[in-house]
Amino acid sequence: MAASAFSNALLSPVTFPSKPKSISFQPRFPLLKFPSTRSHPSLSKTTTFCSSDAADAPKHDTPIELRYPAFPTVIDINQIRDILPHRFPFLLVDRVIEYTPGVSAVAIKNVTINDNFFPGHFPERPIMPGVLMVEAMAQVGGLVMLQPEVGGSRENFFFAGIDKVRFRKPVIAGDTLVMRMTLTKLQKRFGIAKMEGKAYVGGEVVCEGEFLMMMGS
Repeated sequence: MAASAFSNALLSPVTFPSKPKSISFQPRFPLLKFPSTRSHPSLSKTTTFCSSDAADAPKHDTPIELRYPAFPTVIDINQIRDILPHRFPFLLVDRVIEYTPGVSAVAIKNVTINDNFFPGHFPERPIMPGVLMVEAMAQVGGLVMLQPEVGGSRENFFFAGIDKVRFRKPVIAGDTLVMRMTLTKLQKRFGIAKMEGKAYVGGEVVCEGEFLMMMGS
């Protein structure tokens, strides 16, 4: 009887479902859709600039080395040495580019990595000491005071004092320090002169102050 049941099971046809049941998956979070560059023409081409200045900078046909003229020379270094008693390493004026006798002077100091103060100020970040900026400006004031129009001479020039000095920005190797000194008050009887000074790099004020000069007899 067991054998007949087994044979009947073998002979009975086996039926399969005509369509398998589909399993649906519902994600908990919505799927992310990324825009296609074909559907968005603005994304197909991208221009990258390293800075806004580079994007807006006008194009020049003239090479940059020919674009900027040199500072004029009104008093050169040899004439400066004839007026000022300072010598290396404390002569801090290279050229006078504007001079109004007994009134004002504009001079430059080319700041280079070879200046003797940079190895110590500072080895890892060369910055011109503020006191030397003040000294350079005082020397420009000396060029105004030691001229014959004011009645001065190289033997009787003294830097007497400073007031309201402010340092706005650091001056580093490679900068050109442009200094303007203007005579504001002169008392010839006492040999005292007051001056205002400003120093610039690239048109921006880096140092300013009021100076007191004294001429000995």
